[in-house]
Amino acid sequence: MFKRIDKLQIDLPKLDQPDPESAGVVQELLGGRFGEMSTLNNYMFQSFNFRSKKKLRPFYELIASITAEEFGHVELVSNTINLCLDGSVGNGSTNPDDTPLGAALGLGNKFNFVLGGQNAIPADSTGKPWTGDNVFSSGNLVNDLLHNFYLECGARTHKMRVYQMTENETARELIGYLLVRGSVHAVAYARALEEVTGVNMMKMLPVPNLDNSKFDHARKYEALGEHRKLYRFSDDDYKLLDRIWTGPTPIGPEGQLEVVDGTPEGAEIPDLDQVPEEFAPGFDEEQFRELSKRLQYEAGIR
Repeated sequence: MFKRIDKLQIDLPKLDQPDPESAGVVQELLGGRFGEMSTLNNYMFQSFNFRSKKKLRPFYELIASITAEEFGHVELVSNTINLCLDGSVGNGSTNPDDTPLGAALGLGNKFNFVLGGQNAIPADSTGKPWTGDNVFSSGNLVNDLLHNFYLECGARTHKMRVYQMTENETARELIGYLLVRGSVHAVAYARALEEVTGVNMMKMLPVPNLDNSKFDHARKYEALGEHRKLYRFSDDDYKLLDRIWTGPTPIGPEGQLEVVDGTPEGAEIPDLDQVPEEFAPGFDEEQFRELSKRLQYEAGIR
């Protein structure tokens, strides 16, 4: 079962100005072939389909724990897209004849405004919907681990490229964190492959370069030791991760690899204002007040 916590894994800075163009490229990190929806669903189905869970317990726990972290990454990328889009379209008019969404015509990512209500959608940067064809779950442990290693390396390449496309602080904060956490996953799968096969996978690294010190928004997370930590994302289960995740870190500042109980500390999830032009969420102020009365709670209405 999954336990949900009402927090983001990190704090995302809110922008002074909307940036729909950056939102459009960050969509690739959500619904692209190497996006977070792909890493999530690859590891989720592999963990569901894993055979000999008791005999191969540390490897099952590794995939299962990373699955839980990827849920949070999907949430984090989606909120980044939403922050970048917020306020980018709409002229304050609720009269449809004023063409309040006209500004979307000049944007390449119109799907965020047509399919969504000025928000993230499960698609890549061209608007192509994410597909289950991106999921690889062969049932063979070595094959799946090797694919996961490749998937994390491909995801890292795309993150680095998007980082270099935008100076957007929210997008870069997201990518800086994901570069560090993605490095952890790449190393974790490499170490798992080493345990299973005896092959020194670290000789294949970097694929590409795992040096995060070049990225200003990644260095602070390495300074916090995030490159050394593998979270269990559980209160009482998955306690054999240290059979794989142990020893000195092969990347980033020196230190020992560490299995961390529970989850990251987390941060507040942005609560974005309504967008009447998009009918999102589709209530006016009076309806908010009436609904609040029916539910018998104060909904932050002033």
